[in-house]
Amino acid sequence: MSETEHSGAFYGRRVGKALRQGQLQALDRALPRFLLSLEELGDPAALFAGTVRELRLEIGFGGGEHLLAEAARFPDCGYIGVEPFLNGMAKAAFELDKAPLGNVRLFNLDAALLLARLPDAGLAQVELLYPDPWPKRRHWKRRFVRPDNLDLIARTLRPGGIFRFASDVPDYVDWTLRQVRAHPAFRWADRTAADWRTPYPGWPGTRYEAKAVAAGRVPTYLTFERL
Repeated sequence: MSETEHSGAFYGRRVGKALRQGQLQALDRALPRFLLSLEELGDPAALFAGTVRELRLEIGFGGGEHLLAEAARFPDCGYIGVEPFLNGMAKAAFELDKAPLGNVRLFNLDAALLLARLPDAGLAQVELLYPDPWPKRRHWKRRFVRPDNLDLIARTLRPGGIFRFASDVPDYVDWTLRQVRAHPAFRWADRTAADWRTPYPGWPGTRYEAKAVAAGRVPTYLTFERL
């Protein structure tokens, strides 16, 4: 294994309930146009048909609601969305099949593998939104926010770049605050309680977030800056 590779593993299911016919067709028809391979990551500027002013990464995009809304809102930014879960990838592919976006690429393996291949300081923003909290103590080592992955994010984020984390699980929020604040490459940018209680500007919401709010859980939106 080279120094730029990573041994991290994706934990969790890769396939859920049966896909609808339209989603299956989108996987066959649209996904090949957007799917990204590790070999393409050497030159991020060449990932998109047009010129982009910066590159942003969303780790675990779920059904793609936030990823695609942001890509449509900022057509001059390139977006890479990571989602190993096939059902989430199928939902994104279905939407891209209906309304293609030239500034989006998708990756269906462990985000750590992608981060390990990206050039130093190549990203302007990294987002981890409603990740699996792995609530049992024996599974905490599976949480994405941990020192080795933070090292990868820190290496690939440019100085002044932003790392965003959103969750409705208080324990994972506390965990993330401790882990990221202990890392020398990051500064917690939120100044008041309103900062972490208020959704990010232009926030479209996600399907998972809507379920969480309906169940009475309170989302938290953390922002960290790369020093």
